[in-house]
Formats: sequence, C-alpha cells, structure tokens
Amino acid sequence: MNLGRIMAAASAIVALMSGMAMATPSTQIWIPSPDVKGFKDIHIDVDNYMRFSSKSDAGPNYYNLGVSAGVLPSENVKLEIGADMLMSSLQNDNTADNHPFYLNAKLGTPEDAFGIKGLPAFAIGAYNLGLYDKPERAAAVAGDVLSTRQNIVYGLVGKTLPVIGRLSAGGYYGSERALSTSGNPKNNNYGVMASWDRSMPEISDKLWLAVDYMSGNNANGEVSVGGSWTFSKQISLLVGAVFFNPFYNVSAGDGGALPGGKPALTTQLDISF
Repeated sequence: MNLGRIMAAASAIVALMSGMAMATPSTQIWIPSPDVKGFKDIHIDVDNYMRFSSKSDAGPNYYNLGVSAGVLPSENVKLEIGADMLMSSLQNDNTADNHPFYLNAKLGTPEDAFGIKGLPAFAIGAYNLGLYDKPERAAAVAGDVLSTRQNIVYGLVGKTLPVIGRLSAGGYYGSERALSTSGNPKNNNYGVMASWDRSMPEISDKLWLAVDYMSGNNANGEVSVGGSWTFSKQISLLVGAVFFNPFYNVSAGDGGALPGGKPALTTQLDISF
C-alpha cells in the first residue's frame, strides 16, 4: 500500500496508522477479551493485517510484534502488562512508523472468582498507549499523525453459557484528538465492545471460533470473524478477517474513504512460555 491519497483521504490513512496501532492485551480477534494472563505467564504475539484490496484508499498493511505477561500472584485477581512494536507497509515514511512502540495493561477477575459460582468475568484495562504526541505540529505538518496516544480505556463483562459459548460486552473511551478523523473530528472517541467465542470440541479440542465488534466512527470500529488452532500448549495460530466501519456513512470530509480502511486478513501467532 502507499500514502498516495488526495487531501482528506491522505489524512484518513495516517489517522488509521495510529488507529491500527493495536498495542494488544489478551484479545478475541480485534477487541480485548475478558481473559487476563496468570502469574508468570508470558506470551509473544506476531500479528499481521493484510488488506484484501490494493487500492490507494485501502490503508496500509500492519505487522505487530508484542510481548505480555501476568504479574500478579493471585488466582482471583489477575494483572497483565504488555508492550508492542507496530510497523506498516509504508516502510517508515510516516510519523507513526517512526514511533512504533505502544503499551497496554489489564486487570480482571475470572469467572467463578472468590468461590462465587456463576460470577461473570470482569476486566478493565487500557491499550494503544502510544509514546508520541505533538499537537503543535498540526499547522506545520498538515495530514501527518499528531498523536499515537489513543489511550483507550475499557471495561468488559464476560459469561460462558452452556452450548452457546462465551458472551462478553462492555465499552471504551479514548483520546478525542488521537481518534479524530477528517470526517469526524469530534465525539468519536467512545463506543461499545461485544464478542462471542467458543471452543469447538464437537470438531476438535484444538479449534476455537470468535466474532467481535467495536463501534465508533474512528479507525478502530470493526466487525471481525475468525478461528484459531492450537498446535501445542505453547503455540496457536489465529486466522480471521476484519471489516472496518461496517455501519459508517462516508462523508465528503472523509475523502471517500472509511476511517479504518478496507477489510483485512489477519494472522496472529501466539507463543506461550
């Protein structure tokens, strides 16, 4: 992909670059999950997002390398922290690629915590905690990303139901400046998150399927579907598709492009220690 867009479309791609900088906690496909890593559990994630389209308004591809770990010695209250390095197919020709590091954290309780049968899982956390913020560059560098600090804070509740699988839902709130787009510069920094996931023992104990949704007229809004296969206790691979802004009405200010760009194929390799 390239940055060959005109006017507002160019700024939309760059907004996407900060938007897709998913410094990921434990996730479903795109959104965080209610799961929190246990004490001393260490995970390395190698994630790719590759556009199905090669058009100029499709958005760049993304390549993410992340590490996360559980740091709280408790079965009932868990805490994980993580860091990611995300680069795009634009190959450093942009501010976001030159500031590719992001942080995340999540605190939560598993289902049936504290011996309370039927208690849902609860999680609160933050991600896309970028390390770059230069709003004063707006006049001098028109269309360039001014902040990678999306600082998305979220809360989730999850419950596993017989036969159906696990349902989770919650909401998020982030930085208005970092999540703004040319078509929606205000009030698009919050929304809902929801997901379904289920292991598929009817087919194989190694197979897991999921669907997730994130609202918002920003680069993170999406619907995802996918599944993972567990090759061993240490290695699993997820393959899925991400459809950005499925309910978004493109305006003249968007330059004809969705804030999140065109759909992408994602592969996510998870290595546990």
